[in-house]
Amino acid sequence: MELHETDNPHKARLIERSIWNVWLYSKSPTLELLMGRVVNAMGKQKFGEALELLNTVVTIAPKYAEGWNKRATVYYLLGQFQASIADVERTLDLEPRHFGALSGLGLIYNRLNREAPALDAFERALTVNPHLEQAEAEVQRLRGKVKGKSI
Repeated sequence: MELHETDNPHKARLIERSIWNVWLYSKSPTLELLMGRVVNAMGKQKFGEALELLNTVVTIAPKYAEGWNKRATVYYLLGQFQASIADVERTLDLEPRHFGALSGLGLIYNRLNREAPALDAFERALTVNPHLEQAEAEVQRLRGKVKGKSI
């Protein structure tokens, strides 16, 4: 079953969790170790440490989408929005259905006061995962602001 096929919030959360686990998983024990350290560093708000680890991850595994997505998140948290956008784009090149990256892109554009691209990113995220409550709220908020403006 896919996310857009269920109306059951509990099932949607289970499917979503499974998808995140797939994205995080790597066949490489080295990547598993590094990503574990990344998640730990991010949880402790040690973003510089997480960034150093993620630089290693994307260097040794440039086709590992979640490495790019996590680094995009760290860049966002550090206020480095252009670097974050670049890493989100790389994530989406590797995994076009990455609703986390799409939603994150919406957040970045919100911070940059770029309402039309934010709306587009949130709408794209909802196309993949219609159960993203924050994205839905942002779409509702942004539609009124963007309506009538030239995109």
